[in-house]
Amino acid sequence: MKTVGILKNPVQHYAWGSVTAIPDILGIPATGMPMAELWMGAHPKSPSEVILENNPVSLKEMIDRNPEEMLGPVVARRFGNRLPYLFKILAAAKPLSIQAHPSLSQATAGFDRENRMGIPLSSPQRNYRDDNHKPEIICALTPFDALCGFRPIGEIVSGLTRYGGHCLDAERMRLKQNPDSTGLKTLFEALMRMTPIQRSAVIDAAKKQTDAIGSREPEAMWINRLAAEYPQDIGVVFPLILNLIRLEPDQALFLPAGEPHAYLNGVGIELMANSDNVLRGGLTPKHVDVDELTQVLTFREFPVHTLSPVLMGNFESGYQAPADEFQLSVITLQNGETHVSHDVRSLEIILCLKGEAVIYPDADSTPVRLVRGTSAVIPAAVPFYRITGSAMIYKARVPFPENTRFSG
Repeated sequence: MKTVGILKNPVQHYAWGSVTAIPDILGIPATGMPMAELWMGAHPKSPSEVILENNPVSLKEMIDRNPEEMLGPVVARRFGNRLPYLFKILAAAKPLSIQAHPSLSQATAGFDRENRMGIPLSSPQRNYRDDNHKPEIICALTPFDALCGFRPIGEIVSGLTRYGGHCLDAERMRLKQNPDSTGLKTLFEALMRMTPIQRSAVIDAAKKQTDAIGSREPEAMWINRLAAEYPQDIGVVFPLILNLIRLEPDQALFLPAGEPHAYLNGVGIELMANSDNVLRGGLTPKHVDVDELTQVLTFREFPVHTLSPVLMGNFESGYQAPADEFQLSVITLQNGETHVSHDVRSLEIILCLKGEAVIYPDADSTPVRLVRGTSAVIPAAVPFYRITGSAMIYKARVPFPENTRFSG
């Protein structure tokens, strides 16, 4: 394939998804079903399709047949003939599970181990659905609330003192006496292994305190909201344990392996290594494997650093995230301005979220019109392209030193 192809992308209908956000972006009627994630990529579970002469063809199959043409020889060799990233729109109307993602070595070992155990890939008891790690970046399109990484230990002790009542006195004192990774691990395991009676007591004590405080503090507000969704889940008190943050539109957050997090509410663009590996720890009716999750978590204080787009030139700004597999950028054009691509590229996926533009692959190819909700794939075999119009376009790509120089 040596031209630009329009994509038809699968939607994941998870229960926490928004009914309206993704249909609004795509310009399609809402069906009443929650639409949680739109996947743009070639993950085996749910690959995109490229529309060629009105016929849909799996992007994964196209890459499998011609990896060097689609990915370019360097990326094909480096990532085993696989597209190394997965691009998403994420629309959360309800909180996602508290979760973490494994490192590459953990994912490889875990996937092999569960294969040898004969656990089907579709099994709800499965921890590892592929052999890849999953660093990720989330960029807010609307105000976006999240829990991410362990709070400073002093803040955790203070929060447990204020909201935990006497139910958590022993756990709080142990953490105060061991203000380090061992103390965090001990606290986490104690919370995760509580009996139903102990969990109820902790949650009831926290809710009693939030009733007195009201919603003056974000922690109180989120404890109440989480308790309404998951009344007997210990994750209800995790706003006291994990950093509670709000991203404003255009702000982003990078999450490496091993950091606990939960997206709570909002719509965002998500870009990650091409993996669906999730180890859950709370706020979910799904499988929770405390032993495996404990092996994956880093148990460290996590300083939250939000990312803003940094000018790269040529009407393009990028997010500086330390990932080998992906880079997220945004092209902003006004009044017929023109963005010109880099000469050194791999396969790129673009998504138009505002306005209208036309992409010109080269002199011999048919121009492709981009409107709100249109996504397209640009193979490495396209030597260069131009985009002209008035539009905001998000782009996923594999970073190259030649095309990741920032001006700010």
